[in-house]
Amino acid sequence: MFGDLFEEDSPRVSNNQYEKGKKLKTKALEPSAPREFTNLSGIRNQGGTCYLNSLLQTLHFTPEFREALFSLGPEELGSLEDKDKPEAKVRIIPLQLQRLFAQLLLLDQEAASTADLTDSFGWTSNEEMRQHDVQELNRILFSALETSLVGTSGHDLIKSLYRGTIVNQIVCKDCKNISEKQEDFLDLTVTVKNVSGLEEALWNMYVEEEVFDCDNLYHCGTCDRLVKAVKLAKLHKLPPFLTVSLLRFNFDFVKCERYKETSRYTFPLRINLKPFCEQSELDDSEYIYDLFSVIIHKGGCYGGHYHVYIKDVDHLGNWQFQEEVNKPDVHLKDLPNGEEIDDPLMVLHAILSEEESNLLPVDQLGQKLLKKIGLSWNKKYRKQYGPLRKFLQLHSQIFLLSSDESTVSLSKNCSLQPKSDFQRNAHRICKPPTSESPRLNDSTSCPHWFDINDSKVQPIKEKDIEQQFQGKESAYMLFYRKSLLQRPPEARANPRYKVPCHLLSEMDAANIELQTERAECDSANNNFELHLHLGPHYHFLNGALHPVVSQTESVWDLTFDKRKTLGDLRQSIFQLLEFWEGDMVLSVAKLVPAGLHIYQKLDGDELTLCEMEIADGEDIFVWNGVEVGGVQIQTGIGCEPLLLNILHRAASSEGERCQQLIESAHVFPSNAEMGTIFTALSIPVGVILISSAESTGEESWTAVPREDVKKTFREQGLSNGSSVLIQDSNGDDYSVLTKQGRWSTGSNATNWVQVKNVCQLESEEKQVRIAATSNTVVFDIRIKAIKELKLMKELAENSCLRPIDRNGKLLPPVPDSYTLKEAELKMGSSLGLCVGKAPTSTQLFLFFTVGSDVQPGTEMEVIVEETVSVRDMYVSGVSFAALYRDHSLHNWFLVSCLKIMLQQAGLPARANPRYKVPCHLLSEMDAANIELQTERAECDSANNNFELHLHLGPHYHFLNGALHPVVSQTESVWDLTFDKRKTLGDLRQSIFQLLEFWEGDMVLSVAKLVPAGLHIYQKLDGWWSPDSNWYWL
Repeated sequence: MFGDLFEEDSPRVSNNQYEKGKKLKTKALEPSAPREFTNLSGIRNQGGTCYLNSLLQTLHFTPEFREALFSLGPEELGSLEDKDKPEAKVRIIPLQLQRLFAQLLLLDQEAASTADLTDSFGWTSNEEMRQHDVQELNRILFSALETSLVGTSGHDLIKSLYRGTIVNQIVCKDCKNISEKQEDFLDLTVTVKNVSGLEEALWNMYVEEEVFDCDNLYHCGTCDRLVKAVKLAKLHKLPPFLTVSLLRFNFDFVKCERYKETSRYTFPLRINLKPFCEQSELDDSEYIYDLFSVIIHKGGCYGGHYHVYIKDVDHLGNWQFQEEVNKPDVHLKDLPNGEEIDDPLMVLHAILSEEESNLLPVDQLGQKLLKKIGLSWNKKYRKQYGPLRKFLQLHSQIFLLSSDESTVSLSKNCSLQPKSDFQRNAHRICKPPTSESPRLNDSTSCPHWFDINDSKVQPIKEKDIEQQFQGKESAYMLFYRKSLLQRPPEARANPRYKVPCHLLSEMDAANIELQTERAECDSANNNFELHLHLGPHYHFLNGALHPVVSQTESVWDLTFDKRKTLGDLRQSIFQLLEFWEGDMVLSVAKLVPAGLHIYQKLDGDELTLCEMEIADGEDIFVWNGVEVGGVQIQTGIGCEPLLLNILHRAASSEGERCQQLIESAHVFPSNAEMGTIFTALSIPVGVILISSAESTGEESWTAVPREDVKKTFREQGLSNGSSVLIQDSNGDDYSVLTKQGRWSTGSNATNWVQVKNVCQLESEEKQVRIAATSNTVVFDIRIKAIKELKLMKELAENSCLRPIDRNGKLLPPVPDSYTLKEAELKMGSSLGLCVGKAPTSTQLFLFFTVGSDVQPGTEMEVIVEETVSVRDMYVSGVSFAALYRDHSLHNWFLVSCLKIMLQQAGLPARANPRYKVPCHLLSEMDAANIELQTERAECDSANNNFELHLHLGPHYHFLNGALHPVVSQTESVWDLTFDKRKTLGDLRQSIFQLLEFWEGDMVLSVAKLVPAGLHIYQKLDGWWSPDSNWYWL
């Protein structure tokens, strides 16, 4: 399965940086997260390496293996810095394993990376995305290590720790001669089918005897004949560490398919192997083995996920549970009001308990905390416990954060003790684990087991192992260690024990670098820019605030941490502005076209800027809260200043209004009455008209009724940049301004089109005006015109409207479905009502003439399909040849249309389109036809093929109210390119062929990714929509 992926010295290195399968490594944008409360590090999954991660964690938690590997120094293994030197002998695999184990022990990160290790294996990105069998990986990895360590003091590392011996014997019943053969093993492979557990399987293998008799006799070399005999096997030599592989996967010869054996299969925590070994003088304690690792497979025989249960022999991790008691939970109403509460766990738990779903956004949790105890988290707890989200992360056994950390809920198994008991344990729970601190629950009677699932590490109890006896998620490999192997006291809770000095130094330096990166990242993620507008440097002018001096002196940019409070911001500004005297009020401001406007005063010094929803780049006005430059300032969105363009006629020298137009900008509060315009312009009274743009792009004016003059600008729908026209009230009619800047009397804009009767049918009226707007549909105009012209109703089915140009020529017909705007027809246009239908969306309307260069013919019209081809045409040889005098591409289309044109003109056509066409043009056209057919086929495929994302049900589980992949996204979602013209049945059949492992019925449903996970919306039954391209199986 793995081939030569572990051949360290094979010539696999290529100088081509674009070698197929080579990974492009990019630096992570953010540093890895620190370790969680268990103080143990997981391993990141590279896409399909969960099986590798489980095995590496088992080797890492085998201290004797880890320390034996650490004992090999650079003088024997070489150095990774020299791996590119041709003359250097560098044993990359053991060096990368050493480095990985050191990271798992000492590097403060949630999960380590195996990218460098898999590179040393020679794996490509394809291998990292494919899942393999962990049992086979165990054997091949050990073989690769043995090969790599040849010639070093660790050449027998694998043999000394894992290699045992089995002796197979055949005993002749006649002469009692014993034929014996020994074989080595690194792991014992035991059957699962029809066996109750490990001890029964070992009994069948190493105690039960196989008898040769009747038709199955044995040829004895001593007796030189066929005799009755007995065959048996025994464990001859036991290794310090015993690996047991369970045969969960079998083959059904009836169905001709593989399947996974999920029946109950027990295995003991401690096992005595003496009954399965040869008799010897060894003490019974030499045969006692303790379970310390269980690799678990979840899924079927064609895919799944691996994780591992591991016993922490050296107590390196923080193994601790919240005690489960059957006492009522603490509720918010039970907490004392008006007094300080020192237990944040109690308060937060009580707040969440009162929620109906025990779920809250983290921001709302902080607000409810403030409302309950009168102090924000930052004021009360931040100094001792750190940020709120970090506190929730550290107590994941009580609080469950969503993947994006936006919401928090209570753990289902969470229950808090009463305050008296809780306070005794609060310090222990809240204290972050460190590698040097003493471990909790150090009692040897309580083994420390952890579930390590790629990056996640969780403590479990020993009894949880029984859950892996059976089912789709069950034990796959067992690892036992000899009970006599005792760890030295100095190794207990000491991750630095026997780690080489050069690795200790490397990890210490890496931790310092990680802390620096996290601090920089934390600062970058939480710092934002604020623009401080200083009140003393502003004055109120023309309805808004403007700098007295330059913008540079009036506006200061401040970088600030949004997790700090408003009080902290105020204090920082006080320190910056040494000249400030008196009260300081901070208000949110915004630059509008009129200038700077103040919207909202910031209150609540105990609230963080994040809780107050202050945005990055926010404008903050710093003032005394009352006046600026002696002028009292109105604030809020209600009085937001509007910058309007006011148009009115100028007054002559005699004081009379002249025809000259004046346009000026004025600022008005949005809550002021429209009538204030007259005051601003010193006009006693007049008519106000508001500009509005028509859909045709033309500007029109609407008069404001006298009773609406008392309405505010906002109520009239005016915004910044709106135009307002002021006219004298003594005019006979309203006036509008033409493009030439002159006044024209009358406000009745053209709102009609003229339709002429060109059907050659008698009618009382020759033309009529039809009222219309730019959004009127052509069909409605045509029907109204037929009625008003009093023509036959039959014309409704066989007529069309054609625009008439200035010369009286009829232009191509306008489709009935178009609006006047879509047809690019203006108000007042002339249209002709003609017999015949307008071309459809797949047809073209063409003008053509039939004649010669000397005597042009009459212009004629024709409607043709866009898809008509040359092969469908029957044209005369002379006409066809004449067309080819011009080699331009549009001639191809003209040739295609020529038959219809000739028929329309009443000319004969012949059935030989190749007559008298030059050979080079024939070849060119034939090649062009072939190319066109190919392009159409490719275009047809491109237009009708689309991508579907198939989410495979067996690879999903239901968690926290939504569906989530059991393994990686890559293994759970398959992309399928499919023709949308095919049926749902065709799709189902294609998926059946892809998923060879599928058994039973298959249902396809439309699903959608929502923030909570994947949700199924609708079962597909007989139909499907190409727009819904997420499918759930």
